[in-house]
This record gives sequence, structure tokens and C-alpha cells, in this order.
Amino acid sequence: MIFLAPLCGCTSWQEYVHNGFKVGPNYCPPPAPVAPDWIDAADKHLRKDGDDLSKWWTVFNDPVLDNLICCAYHQNLTLRQAGCRILEARAQLGIAVGELFPQTQNMTGDYTRNAVSREVANGSSTVKPFYNQWNYGFNLNWEVDFWGRFRRAIESNSASLEASVEDYDETLVTLLGDVATYYTQMRTLEKRIDYTKQNVALQQRTVTIAEARFRGGTSTERDPYQARSTLEQTQAQIPELEIQRRQAVIQLCILLGMPPEELQTKLGPAPIPVAPAEVAVGIPADLLRRRPEVRRAERQAAAQSAQIGIAEADFYPAISINGTLGYSAQNFGNLFRADALNSTVGPSFQWNLLNYGRILNNVRFQDARFQELVAAYQQTVLSAAQEVENGLVTFLRARERTNFQDACAKDAEKAVQIVQAQYDGGTVDLTPVTLLQQTLVQQQDVLVQAQGEIALGLISVYRALGGGWQIRCTDCVPKPLTTATREAEAIPVPNPNPASVTSPPNPPAKPQ
Repeated sequence: MIFLAPLCGCTSWQEYVHNGFKVGPNYCPPPAPVAPDWIDAADKHLRKDGDDLSKWWTVFNDPVLDNLICCAYHQNLTLRQAGCRILEARAQLGIAVGELFPQTQNMTGDYTRNAVSREVANGSSTVKPFYNQWNYGFNLNWEVDFWGRFRRAIESNSASLEASVEDYDETLVTLLGDVATYYTQMRTLEKRIDYTKQNVALQQRTVTIAEARFRGGTSTERDPYQARSTLEQTQAQIPELEIQRRQAVIQLCILLGMPPEELQTKLGPAPIPVAPAEVAVGIPADLLRRRPEVRRAERQAAAQSAQIGIAEADFYPAISINGTLGYSAQNFGNLFRADALNSTVGPSFQWNLLNYGRILNNVRFQDARFQELVAAYQQTVLSAAQEVENGLVTFLRARERTNFQDACAKDAEKAVQIVQAQYDGGTVDLTPVTLLQQTLVQQQDVLVQAQGEIALGLISVYRALGGGWQIRCTDCVPKPLTTATREAEAIPVPNPNPASVTSPPNPPAKPQ
């Protein structure tokens, strides 16, 4: 029967033997759609060599950012949740491994006081209507893994554990990218506020001159109103920029696993992170090993592939070995004598006949789910490539944009200086002054945003390439915040109560 059973299911005898005496398909990694090269591969700012991305944020040479990254790694609560999911998956794998051994192992024991009725048929012949019964024993049931049901379950749970590790790494990559992004946004907004305040000071001087000229009778009443309107328009931009800066700071606090607070005094002043002139991106195929999200999708497909074999095992009989070993006696003192022994042992099988429609559709369901996850894996590869390309075009074009915008802002500043001097000398009226001052405010603001966009584009590239998860293998130590270190090194952000926070569980290391 055992040798004929494989003929009743979906797996042939040859495939059953080839698969290591397991029904169902053996998993093979699905093909991945990758391009031979990046769209901007010819750009001089891109290098194809595989650079070390384990600490990509250090390319900005910003000690504040370095320490924020380290603090977030140790304190972020979302990352800690991902670490706990690894522990859950590890425990599930342990449960699956335990199914290889006898599934039922029970020790039993009981005592009863019995009474036999004398009024039933032949009851009058009962000698002792009242008696004791003591029982003690051990039961065992072991379903032998003939068809690979339990081994497939181990394969599935092992792949799920690896997927949970990749989920942790993906969460870590996202966290590091978010910290760098919000830090860059905060510095960009600080610079925008600084430029706006400089223009407010310039325009206040123009208001003073316009009011003096009106009082002296050399201009109309329109000039003071026009100058103040331009000034107030510029002043109104500062609160809006401060709102955005505060929101970026609050988001940084959440990423750091600490209550929202104003970090300005802790972080101190610093410029917008400056990106290097070149970036090493390798080739698109590197995403398959670099990016945790891609590896996680592939491991999820592997876990589901094993579920097909588990479902297919229902086609075959479950073959078990059952045994009991026990002692029964009327008196407790006789319970462990040789004559009180009773035991049974022998094989058995259970075959779910006439359920093949349900079993077959379960196999089809598991196979369809596997095909779905294969498509999801391939889509993840495409999405990863899309994010890299988006980051690259932002990084490269933002550099060009910044060069033009820098020249534009300098020209606007020179024009304001010239027209201001002409207005002070009385050769022009106030209108060209206010127009050029408004232009200067806009151009300087756009320049700062373009400078920030370069860093944000590079951060997007590194995030899309899947760099940074290696920090869990090398670790880092957050530096405590003091006035001296803030002035000398540009400030770490410590946890308000470091003793109350433990590091997230570290997944097993894997090749970079």
C-alpha cells in the first residue's frame, strides 16, 4: 500500500524519490526581470563598481547625522517590533521541527470508586458491588513522515523565518533613509528660514528709506505702503517654514523612539548635508542580493512552495505507530506489580477517502497562492529598479538645477543691490526695487530647495539600493549629548532614559 499510494496523488514515483521522498514540488527561485544597466549609466557621476553601502550616510561627513542614525537604530520602536517578529518566526520553526517526533505523548493516571448494581441481569451473582480502580500509563502516537508533510512544514517555516529577517532589514533600511531624509529636510528648512530673515532685514531697510523719503516730500504715500506690503509678504513666509521645520523635527523624534521635543538646542547649527560628486550604484542585478525587500519576497514564495507539498500530502494515508504502556489494579499497592501491566503497540493508518475534490482544490489554492507570490516577487524587483532610477535622476538633475539656480540667485542679488542704490539716489521709483526684492526671495528659496534635493536624491538612491542594514552586524554606540561634544562634534541625540530601552533582537548575519 505504501508503494502504491504515490500513484494516487499529484506526484509521480520518480518525482517522489527525486524530491527526497517528499510529495509536492521542490522550490526553485523564480526568474527576476532586471535590466542590463541603468538609464543614466553613461553619466560621469555614476560608477558601476560595487561600493560598500553598509554606512552610506557617512558620505555626507555630518557627525550629527551619523549619531542620529545610531540612536534611531537602538531606540526605534517599529524596528523593535520587526525584531520580535523574528522571534515569533523562530518559535514557529521550532514547533514545526517538533512535529517530526511523536506527536502525542501523554502520561495518564486516574482513580475511581465503582459500584455495580445488583438489580441488573445477573446482578445477584456480583460478589463485590463496591471496588476501587487505580490506573497509570503512557500513550504515544507517532505519525511517520512518509510523504514529507512535516519536512515540507519545516521548509516553509524556515523560509518564513528568513523572510522575517529580511523584513527586519527592510524596516532598518527604511528607518535609516527616513532619518536622513527628515534630517536633510530640517536643515533645508533652517536654511530657507535663514535666507528669508536676511531678506526681511533688507526689506526693512527699504521701508525705512521709503518712509523717510515720504516724510521729506520726495515720494508719494504709495511708497511706504508698497515697501511694507513686500516686507509683510516675506515675513509671512517665516511662520509657514517654521511649521514645516517643526513637523520634520517631531518626525525625527518619533523615529528616534522618544517623545516629541524641540531638538534645535541639542542638534545645534549645521549646513545642508553635502552629497559627493559621484555615487557607486553597481548594476541592476545587484538589487537581488542587496535589497531586503526583494529577498523577503523571494523567501515568501519559497515558504508558499512548501505549502503545496503539505496540501498534497492529504492525498495519501497518514501512517502512524500507536502504543500504550500502563498499569491497572484494584489496590494501589498492587499497581506497579508485573501482573498489573497492560500495553498495546502497533501501526495504523488513516486515509481520507472520498475527499479528493476538497484536497485537490486545496492543492490548487496553494499553487495559485505560490504563483501570486512569484508575481509579487517579480513586481518587487521592478519597483526596486524604479526607485533607484527615480533617485538617480533626482540626484543627477538636481545638481544641474542647483548650478543654474545658484547663478540665478547671485544675479538676482546683484540686481537688488543695483536697484537699491538707484532708489537711494532717487533715480528710480520703488516699484522695481520691490519687484526685484520679491524675485530675490523666491530665487534664494528655490536655490536652497535645490541644494537639499541633491542630498535627498542621493538618500533615495542608497535607500533603493538597500544599503545600511549591515549596521546590525557591526553595531554602533550612540554618543551622549553634552555641550562640549555638541560644539566639537555636532551633537548626538541620546535616549532620555537609555536604561529603559534595550536593543532590538539581532537577526542572524548573512552575506553582504
